[in-house]
Amino acid sequence: MAEPILTAKNIVKSFSDPIEFEVLHSVNLEIQKGEFTAIVGKSGCGKSTLLYILSTMDTDYKGSLSIDGERMTGLKEKELARVRNEKIGFVFQFHYLLNEFTVLKNVMLPALKLNKFPLAEIEAKAMQKLQVLGMEDLAHKPAFQLSGGQKQRVAIARSLINDPIIIMADEPTGNLDSKNSQVVFDTFMELSVKFNQTLLVVTHDNSFAQSTGRIIEMDDGRIVNETKNLPLQ
Repeated sequence: MAEPILTAKNIVKSFSDPIEFEVLHSVNLEIQKGEFTAIVGKSGCGKSTLLYILSTMDTDYKGSLSIDGERMTGLKEKELARVRNEKIGFVFQFHYLLNEFTVLKNVMLPALKLNKFPLAEIEAKAMQKLQVLGMEDLAHKPAFQLSGGQKQRVAIARSLINDPIIIMADEPTGNLDSKNSQVVFDTFMELSVKFNQTLLVVTHDNSFAQSTGRIIEMDDGRIVNETKNLPLQ
């Protein structure tokens, strides 16, 4: 069996406010290539806290984390930043686009930061990602002229620009109405089915979660249930 893309072992996270309080209790998790996984649970159960550890943005924890066979725990920030830029795509509840930049330039930004390819190649790649999401006609529009759903799809295109091995999303439909939420879900589904993209999504949206391939339910800082759904179509 292939090595998991992500492995977390005995993850423990505590906050001190003002006394130490444990919010994640020995969490163990593996994500395989191509899985479309939803993490669900009530507010405050620890799902977003876990995602920030899995994404290497929070390094203050006990336990171990490996991504693509490389141990993340204990790496210096420079190395973690490299992994985040090369191997992880991020989609958040708020799109965090730069309004004064065009759609195309927003999508290009992570690749410009990575600085591995010539400008023309990055631009062509960004346009290709926009085409995948049906957004190429908006490439030269300023970001502030887009609707909320369009902005989130641009954010998804941006997350794809460096061909990450996994996309992590924190409440990607949390700021959208039902119509735009469906558009974003359909986008994720296409990435999963058509491109075998690995996706790990924290969501409050039960209908979103029920349509993914795997549901991880959290409660009080623990994984309490896992459900494998029918194969994605």
